[in-house]
Amino acid sequence: MRSTINTALKAVLDFALPPRCAGCGAIVADVHSFCGDCWSQVEFLGESGCMTCGMPLEATDAELCGVCVAKPPRIERTRSAVAYDELSRSIAIRLKYGRKVALARTMARFMAPLVRPEHDPVLVPVPLHRGRLWQRGFNQSLLVANEIARATGLRSEARLLRRTRSTPALKGMSIAQRRKTVAGAFAVDPAADLQGRTVVLVDDVLTTGSTANACAKVLKKAGAARIELVSWARVIKPTQLT
Repeated sequence: MRSTINTALKAVLDFALPPRCAGCGAIVADVHSFCGDCWSQVEFLGESGCMTCGMPLEATDAELCGVCVAKPPRIERTRSAVAYDELSRSIAIRLKYGRKVALARTMARFMAPLVRPEHDPVLVPVPLHRGRLWQRGFNQSLLVANEIARATGLRSEARLLRRTRSTPALKGMSIAQRRKTVAGAFAVDPAADLQGRTVVLVDDVLTTGSTANACAKVLKKAGAARIELVSWARVIKPTQLT
């Protein structure tokens, strides 16, 4: 009986408020999905690329890129759902500044399969400084992390990592400037027990990785055995940093 009622309610809701494409707003068959045109524009990254950093590899049988071979990164595994472009950017922007919070579930739908449940990892959203949080009203990375937790059954820990000082927007900065700006800007909750744990950082957009690396540094210092990162979109082309 309950199943019949739920099906009927869904039919009524879909008629009154039909599912819309996350990219263009066209009516689609399923919520948190894309229409055919937008789907064809999205460059899904998933599990492709370097086994460690996730950057696309040239035509080769190698599993690691040259950078990761020469200097293994602090973050042992990085994965992003899609490449950064106008469409993926617009979704992140509408969530962050347009308060379209339902898009957090759209992003999480494609990010959750990239989170490995081995070693019972804890999901940790990249935090905002309290000033930015008060201004915006929410942390978009926390919304996404909570949706991933709902989909995977893992725990999302919003208070485990905090931003201790406000930093300016990193857009337009060089990689060296970004690293210097975020250095020392994060701290782990003293009560957190991370000894031997695996932490999966969750963020909306990955550019140079400077912020994530600053987070990983303090998490490792606090005892975390392994740090991974999952994001919605990733900048592949350096020209997109400006």
